[in-house]
Amino acid sequence: MYTTYKPGDRMDRLMSNEAEALRIISRFDLALGVGEQTIEEACEKANIHTATFLALVNYKIGAERDVNIAEISVPTLISYLRQSHHHFFEFSLPMLRRKLIEAVNYSAHDSKIPVLIMQYFDNYVNEISLHMEQENKEVFPYAEAIMQGKVPNTKNINEYAKHHHDVDDQNMADKLAELKKLIIRFYPASDSNPLMFSALYDLFLTEQDIATHCSIEDNILIPAIRMLEHNNKIKQLHSSEHNEEENETEPLSEREIDVLKKVVSGLSNKEIADELCISIHTVISHRKNITRKLNIHSTAGLTIYAIVNNIVDIESLR
Repeated sequence: MYTTYKPGDRMDRLMSNEAEALRIISRFDLALGVGEQTIEEACEKANIHTATFLALVNYKIGAERDVNIAEISVPTLISYLRQSHHHFFEFSLPMLRRKLIEAVNYSAHDSKIPVLIMQYFDNYVNEISLHMEQENKEVFPYAEAIMQGKVPNTKNINEYAKHHHDVDDQNMADKLAELKKLIIRFYPASDSNPLMFSALYDLFLTEQDIATHCSIEDNILIPAIRMLEHNNKIKQLHSSEHNEEENETEPLSEREIDVLKKVVSGLSNKEIADELCISIHTVISHRKNITRKLNIHSTAGLTIYAIVNNIVDIESLR
């Protein structure tokens, strides 16, 4: 039975009891020497979003696979994934390669199999590097642009999700599993090689680590970006509706239409007041309302508006 960790649990308990969680913790750059701090206190001290940290930890150890995407901080998640990519290429995969080389060099058996194992591994690393670089250069900046209120002119997340699923199946998960099988089944039987057993163990750990990494991207990152896209569309819709409301013309009253007709006919305020039997002050008030409602300030502009909206006949103005 897995333990689900919460903000008030102590960080030292998490680190002492959950070996798998250490992979998550190290990629958040959390330091040792946590003392008796709670998880929340340690995260706040390191400026880490606690809910996102706990979601990844509980997901990694298998305690909670149903992540509440609405609680996820996408910037924190992307920072973690970037750190994970850095870890794979600067530490995990190079260390595994060194172990494989040591095992191959240790071998006393005259066989090409160990060399072919190295070639297979190097090809795998090249493929996975291309995939992760695409995420660094395209996917993460895409999400960051949406968070800034921009509308990137690139693929949407559904296109990336399909590509990511295909790559996972073809390269990132299956090929490491295949490499394990090749070593287990075809490594020279007469060659007792403890270093290869050690490398094989590390290969198991790396396979699990990369599989979880891919699962986090599939089940947390992609839904989180979809949520960003959805929220962005709602904001754009509200903004569009707001602009339409602002641009809607408030209808003129019958008296304001009467005044408008007189204005475009070239009459002065006094002449309009006399013809309509109202005061000059009332004429001025009507003219202010007409200008405000139509957002048109010149007589020429008001004339065009009156003609286009069939308030006056263009022939009557000649």
